[in-house]
Amino acid sequence: MKKSLAALCSAVMFACASSALAADITWRVPTSVPEGSPFYQNFLERFARHVSTLTSGQVEIQPFGAGVIVPALKVFEAVETGVVPAGHSTSSYLVNQDPVNAIFAGFPGGMGPDAYKAWLYQGGGKEKLEQLRAKQGLKTLIVGIGSSEILAHANKPIRSAEDLKGLKYRTSGAWAEVMRDYFGAVPTVVPPGETYTLLQRKGVDAVEWAPPSANLPEGFHQAARYIVVPGVHQPTFMWEVVLKQETWDKVPEDLQRKIEAAAALTTHESLNYFYDADIKAMEQYRKGKNEIITLSPEFIKQLTEAGQAWINKTAEAQKAKGNTLMAEILADYNDYHQRWKAESSYLIRD
Repeated sequence: MKKSLAALCSAVMFACASSALAADITWRVPTSVPEGSPFYQNFLERFARHVSTLTSGQVEIQPFGAGVIVPALKVFEAVETGVVPAGHSTSSYLVNQDPVNAIFAGFPGGMGPDAYKAWLYQGGGKEKLEQLRAKQGLKTLIVGIGSSEILAHANKPIRSAEDLKGLKYRTSGAWAEVMRDYFGAVPTVVPPGETYTLLQRKGVDAVEWAPPSANLPEGFHQAARYIVVPGVHQPTFMWEVVLKQETWDKVPEDLQRKIEAAAALTTHESLNYFYDADIKAMEQYRKGKNEIITLSPEFIKQLTEAGQAWINKTAEAQKAKGNTLMAEILADYNDYHQRWKAESSYLIRD
């Protein structure tokens, strides 16, 4: 009898363990960058690990690099059409569809990483983003905020507005609009995985992609002589995991809270990672053969003012068409930005 009871207990324990290993919810999540990219590792893989830990394995996030399931620039569309249950991308790729996305993607003259994070998590920005995605029938989770980008890896020096005229420039989002409308550049959008080849073959004069540490493994510094900073064009940026609202609604509330906690933890950790990794990357760039160009305060001001002019003009144009959402969100964003600048002089930033 004792042997039979022991065997029964062992069988039950084995069954429980096996059950614990099997996730109750599994989502395939493609992203807009290739597997191995710092965005893939620092954002999506980190998120997958945190979700697994906080849900005790009940929810499994399966990351997929760009092009494996859907094209890099079609992630949002793939979620909306039901091709995949969830996707990870940046609103920068949605600016042409609806310019309100530029507020969340980052734009010249916009907030830096710390102010932006504070606005999102404490100032109501996250709720504004959720409001925007709800209009698309989507649930959004902020999964990654980045540090400031490198303005350009370039085959030609960029030191003034004159240098931008006619410049063939790989970019996206608000910066592409500002470059074209205010400085006479020729922007082109290509998936992240094609950027290095385009630069190396001189299909463009310059590219912008990411912060220093994310650009380093891409090898842009090997394909072009000049590195142009600071990243006034993209002071910060944000990536999201989006799901159909109906998919999210099927998740038990306790797991929803844990998934949201995993997203927030990922975002805070990933920004700290970029801050540290960017220092090391810039040190490496300075030891190399590249010429690092730091823009003058006057040129930075010119770029900043152009970005602010573009986004305010665009919001007013949307409002004139009867779409007031961009103007409402931008007013809230600008108000918080002004308050941050006015009252943050007490901060020691270095």
